[in-house]
Amino acid sequence: MPPKEPPRRRVPGPARPRNGANGRSGARPPARRPRPAPGRTTARGRAPRSLRLGSPRPRLRLVSLGLTLVMLAFVARLLQVQAVDATAYAAKAEKNRYLEYKVAAERGEITDRRGVALATSVDAHNITADPKMFTPEDSKAPDAPQQAAALLAPILGKDVDELVKKLSAPKSRYTVLAYRQTPQVWKQIKDLKSVFAEKADEDKRNGGAGANVLAGVLQEPTTRRVYPNGDLAAGILGFVSADGKGGGGLESQLDEELAGEDGKVRYAQAGGRRVPTAGSSEIPAVPGSDIELTIDRDIQWAAQKAISDQVAKSKADRGYVIVQNTRTGELLAMANSPGYDPNDLSQATSASLGNAALQDVYEPGSTSKVMSMAAVLEEKAATPGTHVTVPNRLHRGDRLFKDDIDHPTWYLTLNGVLAKSSNIGTILATGQLGKTQAESNQVLYSYLRKFGLGTKTGLGYPGESPGLLAHPKDWSTSQQYTIPFGQGLSLNAVQAASVYSTIANGGVRIAPTLVRGTKGADGRFTSAEAPEKNRVVSEKTAKTLATMLESVVDDQEGTGTKAAIPGYRVAGKTGTANRVDPVRGVYKGYTASFAGFAPADNPQITVYCAIQNPTKGSYFGGQICGPIYKQVMEFALKTLQTPPSGSKPPRLPVSFKPGE
Repeated sequence: MPPKEPPRRRVPGPARPRNGANGRSGARPPARRPRPAPGRTTARGRAPRSLRLGSPRPRLRLVSLGLTLVMLAFVARLLQVQAVDATAYAAKAEKNRYLEYKVAAERGEITDRRGVALATSVDAHNITADPKMFTPEDSKAPDAPQQAAALLAPILGKDVDELVKKLSAPKSRYTVLAYRQTPQVWKQIKDLKSVFAEKADEDKRNGGAGANVLAGVLQEPTTRRVYPNGDLAAGILGFVSADGKGGGGLESQLDEELAGEDGKVRYAQAGGRRVPTAGSSEIPAVPGSDIELTIDRDIQWAAQKAISDQVAKSKADRGYVIVQNTRTGELLAMANSPGYDPNDLSQATSASLGNAALQDVYEPGSTSKVMSMAAVLEEKAATPGTHVTVPNRLHRGDRLFKDDIDHPTWYLTLNGVLAKSSNIGTILATGQLGKTQAESNQVLYSYLRKFGLGTKTGLGYPGESPGLLAHPKDWSTSQQYTIPFGQGLSLNAVQAASVYSTIANGGVRIAPTLVRGTKGADGRFTSAEAPEKNRVVSEKTAKTLATMLESVVDDQEGTGTKAAIPGYRVAGKTGTANRVDPVRGVYKGYTASFAGFAPADNPQITVYCAIQNPTKGSYFGGQICGPIYKQVMEFALKTLQTPPSGSKPPRLPVSFKPGE
């Protein structure tokens, strides 16, 4: 007999609704039947149905696919960074980490003929910045450019807004705030940087951001051009511009030789500081060559002082003095007034910049008569003693010509025509150069060209003018007669001096020179090329002319007596020319000049002086330029230890008596 089944227990369930089954009023839901235990059957004899969960494989596959895609994206990016674009990203990293700066080559010195420095270079610093380090992210300050600019402006002498603009370029890693500052300026900035760096470190230790608005201010070592003698020879030397290139004069003409080759340094930095352990590379700079000039500093000083004093005294526009070695063509001095100080171009005027002795062209006046006389003597059209009757007025072409003073008829020798600087006598003498006036013009023109007129001197100086000398077929009716006495043609001061050096050198013209040679980085001196030489007149003609020129200074009837130097025989010629106003293009004022050489019996030195538009006192060349000639020539003779003349000058006759 099977065992008796125990009584069923009612499992309490939720209260049934009063509204009946299925949620209706009064109906009660049926009681939930308990799930039979495993292995048991229900009252109807069937096993109960079990609840089956969904398969997890689709979800796992979906998650796996997602992870795979993410990993593929990482792998692809890794391949791009490390393989495809590795070089580009490495370069960007290097750019952000490494800085490069140029190491300026030391500019070569310019010295005088004795090795005295006229232009040299001293240590300086370019103040630079890394604009990225002034962004809020790097500097930890929202207004770092403004703060830094306010601190740097008074030190650098720059405008605050200008500095702010340079420091507010985050895409740039390099900008120059100021060029060629003194070591004292960089020391001030460096001290400020140290103060701000200490404050930033202290702020970090206290939990702050550690803002440092000067961390991105850096420097590059460079050099600064200085001129130890101030304005001395500034017209010759020129100046160096802010970017370190020659801006005028020899500094510009010889910039390639002087500049050398810049070097380069590359180093790692962090927070505006160099990282010494990260390595660096350097290409050393090659210094420029030193240039030795033909100029003598002491003679240059004497010439510059003399012309400056007279220009001021005469209230003239400007003036020039040239001193030349007659045997070598070397220029010992080339002085201009007014001048300028290349150490401080802010005080220079446009009129004073440049080298007026080579760039100004003007009608020379009577100093040009020596070329006319050279042609007359060389062509044997006359001799120093040839009689020339000089009336008070001479009608030629479409003009009535006169001398600088009214006079009765003069009875002069050819020597006297030169001594008294007669325009009429010169016209009459040069008229004998050919059978016709046209032939005479052509002969005179050929000599003017051989003396160097109408062509550049050969110095190669920037902005030099060759002057003006038209071909005879283009000479006007009046020019045929004015060119012989120095009007209707133009030249510069160095050309004028070269004419007299040619006579002093026995009739051989030597092209003027300014550079004796160069000394390279290896210390070897290389002499400049020998200047060009050409014979203009015979030695006999040159000696005769020298004797005639002595009459200008030595004879009481001469116009250059104020140029006489005790103990030395002096050959010279005065000049007073109508001056063409360069602005209005009409004749206004005068050009006063004096040219000559000494000792006349053994010529060594030529001195030429010209003053433009003197407005106070005399305007005659013999009166205001003769004393300058004497002052400069005496100084040069003593400086070069030239012995006095050993003989007295022969006195050639100046005039003759009618009927002789």
